[in-house]
Amino acid sequence: MTETSATDEATGKSTVTATEVVLPGKVAPSGLRLARRELPPPAAGQALVRVESTAVSFAESAMRRGRYYGQPTFPFVPGYDLVGVVEAVGSGVDSALLGRRVAALTKTGGWTTAALLPAADLVDVPDGIGPDEAETLIVNGLTAYQMLHRSAKVRAGQTVLVTGAAGGVGSVLVQLARDAGARVIGTANPRHHEALRALGVEPVDYRDPELAARIRELAPDGVDAVFDHLGGASVSLSYRLLNRTGTLVSYSIAAALDDTRPVLLDFLPLLAKLAFWNHLPTRRHASFYDIWAGAGKPDSAGREAFRARTRTDLTHVFGLLRDGVLTAKIAARFSLTEAAEAMELAESSSRTAVGKIILVP
Repeated sequence: MTETSATDEATGKSTVTATEVVLPGKVAPSGLRLARRELPPPAAGQALVRVESTAVSFAESAMRRGRYYGQPTFPFVPGYDLVGVVEAVGSGVDSALLGRRVAALTKTGGWTTAALLPAADLVDVPDGIGPDEAETLIVNGLTAYQMLHRSAKVRAGQTVLVTGAAGGVGSVLVQLARDAGARVIGTANPRHHEALRALGVEPVDYRDPELAARIRELAPDGVDAVFDHLGGASVSLSYRLLNRTGTLVSYSIAAALDDTRPVLLDFLPLLAKLAFWNHLPTRRHASFYDIWAGAGKPDSAGREAFRARTRTDLTHVFGLLRDGVLTAKIAARFSLTEAAEAMELAESSSRTAVGKIILVP
């Protein structure tokens, strides 16, 4: 909950005390701590959002290890995205936002009961979509949609390979690919194969020592696109599984999550490899997807274009959810005060549920 704690003498507006989860350093999930912080009234261009739903993503697992490129210095409040209701706005912000449910891509700061955010970053959540359902599709839906339609430009009749098809991004990606008319092959733990088949996916055991041969049996001429979240040796295998004109989209280095060396030493070889492949005399293409690409500095032309693209794509994804094309996959719900338990489940090798782990303030 948020609660009124004081009145700002300069503005006469109420301030709000927020409860937030703090990541103090490179700690185990049990090292997360709760703190309370007074938020001032919204400044010009800002909105105060009462958070209804946020979630655990791969990014937080990487950040607590100091393994997310570009993360802030410790301590900070994690939380890559959030859904909430606008409770107050600063000058220059349309008052029509008040009372509206909105979504925001934050990178950090989402694990809180209330947040001050640039109003221009907020995306309207359509009526009829609950906060938890919308939360499952912010970073995951945006990533999946942009990789599929902006990076790989997948068309009906093509065959795609999704690694980690039961994961947060993967489970959305396979639904979007099927909606686009593509055939989908997905790697996953066998415990998830039945659920994937129900989505129209042809599952393959990611631990199979003959994984490449199994995929080649399903797609003898190679696949049109691969979406690889592992990096390392996996991305090389993914490239070899492409057909003559295929596209590889790499979007994470999950295989290096527990490395102890600087994260840049894992990213640079991957980026060099992708660049090398693109200089070969072939019609194949390889790229690394970054959800923040082109964001630029605040108030720059690049930031405005980034915001417009984000709003357009996320609004489309929300529309697909509202229309029943996409299903919100919620693995579990925890209260914000149970963030440590939620993170432990997200990182557990025995996790059996498919979808997003939600935190409810």
